[in-house]
Amino acid sequence: MDGSQVNKLEAFFSTEVSLRKGTLDEAIEKYFELGWTDGLPVVPPTKDKVLEFVETLGGDPDFVECKVPPRWGGLSRGVLAVNMIMAGCKAEYAPVVRAAMLALTDSKFNLNGVQATTHVAAPLLIVNGPIAAEIGMNGGANAFGSGNRANATIGRAIRLILLNVGGGRAPDLDKCTLGNPAKYTYCICENEQNSPFAPYHVEKGFSSEASTVFTIAAEAPHSVTDHQCNDPEGILDTICSAMSNIASNTSVLSGHCTLALGLEHARTIAKFGWSRQDIRNYLWMHSGNKFSAHSRDHRYGQVYNRNLPKWYKRQPDSWIPIIESPDRIHLFVIGGDAGRFSAFIPGWGLSLIHISEPTRPERISCGGWWVKKKKGGGGG
Repeated sequence: MDGSQVNKLEAFFSTEVSLRKGTLDEAIEKYFELGWTDGLPVVPPTKDKVLEFVETLGGDPDFVECKVPPRWGGLSRGVLAVNMIMAGCKAEYAPVVRAAMLALTDSKFNLNGVQATTHVAAPLLIVNGPIAAEIGMNGGANAFGSGNRANATIGRAIRLILLNVGGGRAPDLDKCTLGNPAKYTYCICENEQNSPFAPYHVEKGFSSEASTVFTIAAEAPHSVTDHQCNDPEGILDTICSAMSNIASNTSVLSGHCTLALGLEHARTIAKFGWSRQDIRNYLWMHSGNKFSAHSRDHRYGQVYNRNLPKWYKRQPDSWIPIIESPDRIHLFVIGGDAGRFSAFIPGWGLSLIHISEPTRPERISCGGWWVKKKKGGGGG
């Protein structure tokens, strides 16, 4: 970093994060007063630490990576560094956090709606590729739970940015009725090492050596328990029953959804020669409800959700699938060796899915998916 960059950082630090002299406890309490926390104590950023993170991001603390709705605050590299440090991140997590924010703030994702909705949706991040192992992420036992620094602090950094830069704070701009524990942190990786299937990003056309960040606006995981069935149809029928819950946003709004297929379930299914596409096709074909369930037999008038595709029939016995096509089911193998559990994760319904590579500098459009492309290289 040259002299001008250092001067920029000095100016940024003095105006944005300086806390004057005081004890660590005083600094932590000051951040609560400033409203820069997620309700938990944060790590006060030091000048040296901010410098380290900004260098990892490419230098220039004033460089704006994106604007974050609904307040449309500018996420500069300096501000990104500060929020990552406050969340407890290591500097090597920076490429993942930046890639996630670029995906979330693309207009097609509709982060403005996600931030301001009354629904419980929170951005879920799922990382694939070598970077997950390099930074020590957990996609195995208790992947959605506590205990892993990378998972917890990357997800928390995203939330702090959504609060501090995007202004998505209740009750002002965040209108969520109930909230969701995932609105603290919601970040995992796929269990590629133990999965019987090729990784999710490889299925989507990326090299196994590439690293990607998948984002979706989602509800919390809905547990699927099946200790009985020992064939694909039985396990997937159980998952279909969870998917077909008329109460989820996916059921009434269609859109996208995610399946965290547990390791034991995945291995049983793979033993019969089923592929990822076979699983998705089966789930799409056998999950859903009759239109009469959506319309309540018009007991309350014609008040069913009109966002359902126009080509769905509206007769009482017409079948309404959970999502419009199998490709809208995003399948990841997640979890530890023991336990015949999976999880269905309904989507928000009105937000497109994004995937980006944290190690490549250019972004290109690819049929609704956003990927990062290396100069002179091929696209995903």
